[in-house]
Amino acid sequence: MSKAGRAAAAYRAYQDISRPGSPSLMARLRAVPRMIGGSLRGEYRDLGKSKLALMGLGVLYIVSPIDVLPDFLPLIGVADDFGAFLWLMTSLFGESGRYVEWERKRLRGELA
Repeated sequence: MSKAGRAAAAYRAYQDISRPGSPSLMARLRAVPRMIGGSLRGEYRDLGKSKLALMGLGVLYIVSPIDVLPDFLPLIGVADDFGAFLWLMTSLFGESGRYVEWERKRLRGELA
């Protein structure tokens, strides 16, 4: 994804979080462990195991000392880690917001 694409995705995530009635940032962060557990147990089917695996690979890529572009290269080496981080955060915030909405509907009995 290009720099403009990553910036646009981050802005869309910001808009989603700041939309009235949308789950707050803290509600989304607290929901991440429940969302992952619900997905692994098969309760929450909107987050597929393949996307969950991609998110896990994203975390591994960020924390791994092995990079496509080494970090000792000025700016360029950090840019790929930042791109992976930005993708991971926008994916997590977007998906956790959908999960919180799913939980709310389930508690109200709107889900069959």
